[in-house]
Amino acid sequence: MTVPRTTPRTTAPTRRRLAVLAAAGVLVASASACAPTSDDAGGGGAGGGATSGGGAGWPSGDVQIMAPADPGGGWDQTSRAIQDVLAPQIDASVEVYNVGGAGGTVGIAQFVQNEGDAQQLMTMGSIMVGAIETNSSPVTLDEVTPLVRLLGEYEVIVAPTSSPLKTIDDLVAAMQADVGSVAIAGGSAGGVEQVLAGLVAQEVGADPAQVNYIPHSGGGEALATILSGSVPAGISGIGEIQEQIEGGQVVALAVSSPERIEGIDAPTLMEAGLDVELANWRGMVAPPGISAEDEQAVEDALSEMAESPEWQEVLEARGWDDQFLAGEEFETFLDEEQERTRGVLQELGLVEG
Repeated sequence: MTVPRTTPRTTAPTRRRLAVLAAAGVLVASASACAPTSDDAGGGGAGGGATSGGGAGWPSGDVQIMAPADPGGGWDQTSRAIQDVLAPQIDASVEVYNVGGAGGTVGIAQFVQNEGDAQQLMTMGSIMVGAIETNSSPVTLDEVTPLVRLLGEYEVIVAPTSSPLKTIDDLVAAMQADVGSVAIAGGSAGGVEQVLAGLVAQEVGADPAQVNYIPHSGGGEALATILSGSVPAGISGIGEIQEQIEGGQVVALAVSSPERIEGIDAPTLMEAGLDVELANWRGMVAPPGISAEDEQAVEDALSEMAESPEWQEVLEARGWDDQFLAGEEFETFLDEEQERTRGVLQELGLVEG
């Protein structure tokens, strides 16, 4: 399986930073957790600490996937796509539940209580990496078992149809005139969308710290604000807003991908003269303390899922890039992302050095 390049080019300082910018996230208001209990989730609920059977027999019961964000956003969409493809493959029930708040740090704090239970999985990704850093979270990714990276999603800058901004050139001109006057809605404060807004500001000669970014606890809430027309621009993962673009509810101004995205009539930021390329990756982890046999069995199941025609169809339909990594490769990538993210957030003024 081909894995797209994730290391940055070395010919431009800005591009050197971009490979890790998707890992940014920061404090947002906590949302109430809605994890299933052991009574209504087939046992092994959050905090249950149940152990699974032998690795070769995984799963030994129902599988639960935590989406550490409110419904409607990228982690939720990814979790439910996994649910649809994985359940028939493993011939077991797969349930998704949401625990929103603080860029995923509320969810991971709950998730690690499932120590030793390989029936519990969590969708995570770049935003959580940064959120742990910026929130000084007492629970870190060192306390989970990394499994696989599944996909990457590029961002799209959009404008409501009522906005005076009709093209990326309009947005650039407005930010150059007064960057603080352009309200931009997106996901978690300090997350991928805010980092992208900061990079665009940096490219047009404005101060990234002065961007008027309106954060939301998840992609679903951000989408509602964008559609309301109360902001002149917004930033979203392509899969979260493509339907509204195609339906004419919002106008796509530019995409953060290296090449144009099929089905979206908008230039890349590079085409618009802005040296910015940014992708948001997502993956899966298990709780701490699972056996090596279980870890391998879950990785094998997720690898099989990722190679299946059904999963490839999901990727194509949602505009997600296949960026699969597993085992030691994913662990190495995750370690590097955490280290790089600290420097990027510091450089953009989102965390102190």
